[in-house]
Amino acid sequence: MAVRITCILGFFLLFFVCVSSKKTNDEEKPAWTKKDIRDYTDADMERLLDQWDEDEEPLPDDELPEHLRPQPKLSFDPNNIGDPENLLKMSKKGRTLMMFVQVADHLSPDEAEEVTKIWQSALYNSHIQAERYMVDQRRAIFMYKDGSQAWDAKDFLVEQPEMKECSIENKVYHGYHTSEGKKEKAEAEAKKKPTAKKGKKRKEEL
Repeated sequence: MAVRITCILGFFLLFFVCVSSKKTNDEEKPAWTKKDIRDYTDADMERLLDQWDEDEEPLPDDELPEHLRPQPKLSFDPNNIGDPENLLKMSKKGRTLMMFVQVADHLSPDEAEEVTKIWQSALYNSHIQAERYMVDQRRAIFMYKDGSQAWDAKDFLVEQPEMKECSIENKVYHGYHTSEGKKEKAEAEAKKKPTAKKGKKRKEEL
């Protein structure tokens, strides 16, 4: 009998604690949460969505919409001083970037379609992912989800005989088989030579 009374008292005590807890929680809730959902205003729905967002775990940076992703951290490298192209490449890491590609004028539209498709496959085999869109008979857009890869793709494309020019961030790079491209290649190689000489001198000093 005593055990039965003890069990009954324990049950009522537990029930009282639950009811008190629920009452306290209800009292702590703002007034708008106690409404019937059919009576919610637009402002109430906004508050509800905000509350859901607070309860959700934050998404990883690479799953966020691009405009909400944090800017890539640029590590200072003294070797990059005077190399704005490399700094720009680093700043486009993980950002979508478009490249405009123009093939040689002597190619037919069908040949332009085929050669740009071959370039896309070659880039893919080099782990550079690019979406390709023909926008004119001899002109295409290559879209890179990781914008920093655009410059690596450019280094490949300017070597191709069918390439006339490509542009990244409003800067034009001519194919090395064009007269302008030959000049640009010679200038680029000339800039590298002093660096190579300095490297040899340092080795000799050591």
